[in-house]
Amino acid sequence: MPEREDVRDQVRDQEKKQDGERGGVREVKSAARTVDLLEVLAARGDRPARLQELADELAVPRSSMYALLQTLIARGWVRTDVTGSLYGIGIHALLTGTSYLDTDPHVRAVRPHLDEASQTLGETVHLGRLDGFSVAYLATRESHEYLRTISRVGRRLPAHVGALGKALLAERPDAALPAGPYPAATANTLTTREALAADLAATRERGHSVDREEGVEGIVGFGFALRYAAPAHDAISCSVPVARLTPEHEERILTVMREVRTAIESTALRGTSKAPDWR
Repeated sequence: MPEREDVRDQVRDQEKKQDGERGGVREVKSAARTVDLLEVLAARGDRPARLQELADELAVPRSSMYALLQTLIARGWVRTDVTGSLYGIGIHALLTGTSYLDTDPHVRAVRPHLDEASQTLGETVHLGRLDGFSVAYLATRESHEYLRTISRVGRRLPAHVGALGKALLAERPDAALPAGPYPAATANTLTTREALAADLAATRERGHSVDREEGVEGIVGFGFALRYAAPAHDAISCSVPVARLTPEHEERILTVMREVRTAIESTALRGTSKAPDWR
């Protein structure tokens, strides 16, 4: 079974291939190279990279990669160690990401409702946004109980492995699904287009998605698309350890999350009417 980093890498590569096949304005090579470098460094997490590794991964001459790294270090987007031989993502990436969260009207509208849901249920709840065939986590409210999840604000995970992603994929036609096979995060992950499409059909019928240990072993998730845009690009979910999930608790989670979804949609539609309609 691939590591979770490998799962994200495979989905990211698939999305880049699809992006490259789309028509439109010609890509600016230097800008694309810079973005690719930052994404590689971000994906490595706490594993700093060496110059040759980055040059090899991005198929860029060593001298060009060195010049790009030095430019980004000077501007705070990349950091290096005292020896100047190791490279990682810089603090300006955090500052820019924080600005995105602080200025997004939907994130602001949802946060208080996440607080309410987490306090009411005693479980972990999330807000995520669809990004290609992945979901970016925009807000999380953790349970007071220990919960081994793989989500945190700013993390990007394949849409097919979790409740957030499946809730949002269900808002779109199955024809938009990649051909597959999809990488597995656990033994329960849906890895074929046919299996995922069948699950999305059930999601549409129920009105919410269910992730039964497909993203993390021992964790069940319930996802609800937020329909203040069409098709929905945001969703909320509740994650629960299997050991705590009785039929009664599951029914309470679904009832509370439905109510929270309704309240969020109402708040978002009132409070963001004058906000830009971002793509």
